[in-house]
Order: sequence, then structure tokens, then C-alpha cells
Amino acid sequence: MQRLTVEHTTTYRYARPVTFGPHRMMFRPRDSHDLRLLDATIVVSPQAETRWYHDVFGNSVAVATFAEPADTLHLQSRIVIDRFPLDTTDFPIEPYARSIPFSYPASEVPDLGRTIERHYTDPERRVTEWTRRFLVGGMGQTDTEDFLINVTRAIRDEFTYETRYEEGVKGPVDLLNSGTGTCRDYALFMMEAVRSVGLAARFVSGYLYDPALDGGVSDLVGAGSTHAWVQVYLPGAGWMEFDPTNGAHGGYNLVPIAVAREPAQAIPVSGTFDGTPDDFLSLEVDVSVHAVQMLGNTA
Repeated sequence: MQRLTVEHTTTYRYARPVTFGPHRMMFRPRDSHDLRLLDATIVVSPQAETRWYHDVFGNSVAVATFAEPADTLHLQSRIVIDRFPLDTTDFPIEPYARSIPFSYPASEVPDLGRTIERHYTDPERRVTEWTRRFLVGGMGQTDTEDFLINVTRAIRDEFTYETRYEEGVKGPVDLLNSGTGTCRDYALFMMEAVRSVGLAARFVSGYLYDPALDGGVSDLVGAGSTHAWVQVYLPGAGWMEFDPTNGAHGGYNLVPIAVAREPAQAIPVSGTFDGTPDDFLSLEVDVSVHAVQMLGNTA
């Protein structure tokens, strides 16, 4: 078990006081067998009324409504969680799904729905051909686990990571053209890549715990800000975590907050202001994730 604290601060600064529209925040994870939420607080400045709802995917969403203008918008979240990550990276996949291609059970296809469909055009089949390199004999019997691990690691190895705070993602073809991207660009690319061979995939936004911040050793990329990765649905194993930014799988260092069909549905903070483009000065995002040392028996 890991006990982690996550502090996430987002600050917008403006040249003069502006009026804010509603701001949508996705800071709170869902309790599950692998994550227990112990504490959660949100501080919003200027003062706002905050309401909560569950979106179409069941994610917890907070909406802040503001009554007064300000030249600074400050959103601060702190959560304390217990994580129970997999103690193995082996996938308990059903025998029929251990090699590609396979078909999902008819009873699950309606629920997987559009997570199997590709969402971005690929007129020259560049993403498709990039992915086919990891298939034995084109679409022969390729080991499912090996395929996913190889795709995850290749994205890490073949693209250059960049930090970008602006909203939006690069399309998969744009990522191939530029060779550089953020974690969310990598996640979107992997989703489209595995969907091209019929696998269901969805986008995850959350946080990355880097043991190096607590005196450990690691070579992880993406700590200090929000992070994004992919879940792929594998019969028998369920939704499995893949982090193409770090070429990792299993989700040991990942803290999922929002799960969605595409990146635009899992933006950590989104909203509007009433003013001119020149009024906006800066956006600062700071995330810290630390392990909590526990004493005694926590069972």
C-alpha cells in the first residue's frame, strides 16, 4: 500500500480585474478497490460557490461560480489517498484474448462502445502503419501483452517529451510530423494506435508519483504537473494502465483522477473569463505528490 498526498495549485493572472465564468475542476478521485480517498479539500480565490456532480463517465466534477471580478484566480486542491497498486505486472488475460486479433464478448461491446473506434482521421494510414510494426506478420497471432508493452515503450523512445500548459492536444498525425509532444499527446497517440487493431482504450488524467522526490531513485518524466496516460480493456484483466511517457505499465506510480473517452473530457481545470486576450498574463500549474510515512499497523 502507498499513502500519498497530492497538492495541485493552478493560478491564472490577468492585467486587470476580469469577470469569471463557471470553472470546471477535476481534482477528486473515485474510491475503488485500488484507491481509497482519505481527505480532500479545495480552496478557491476569489470566493465562489462550488457544486459537485458526476459526469457521464462517473468522474467527480466541481464547478465554481464567481460573484466578483479579480486579477488573479487561484485554485488549490489537496487530497490524501491510499493506493493499492498491482503487486505484479503480469496480465491475467482470458485465454481467447491473449493474442491479437480477438473479439470482445458481444455482451461487452455495447458498453465499450466508442472506446474501440478511432476518433482521428489517418488518410495516409501513417498511424496504422506505425502500429503494424508491432504485429507479427501484419495481423497474425501477436501476443497481446507483448504488443501493448512494445507500443508503450516505442512511444517513449521515438518521441521527444515537451512541457506545454496550453489546452488541447496534438492529433496523432501531428505528433508523427513534429516528433515532440506532451504526456496527453502521447496518450492520445497510443489510444489511436491500439484502437487501430481493435482494442478498447480510454484517456486518463491524474498525477504521477516520482519516488526521487522523496529521496528514492527513478527516471520518470512528467512529475510536477498533471499527468496523462491510457487504459486498455483486456478481458479477464479489465482496464489496464499504460504510461507511454515513461514506457511503463501496471500503474504503480499513477494516481487516476478522471477517465474519459477522449482528452477534452478530462481537462483538470477549464473555464472562461470576460475580457480581451491581452488581459491574460500567465498560467502557473504546480503539482507535488509525496509519500506519507506511516507508523504502526494500518490494517
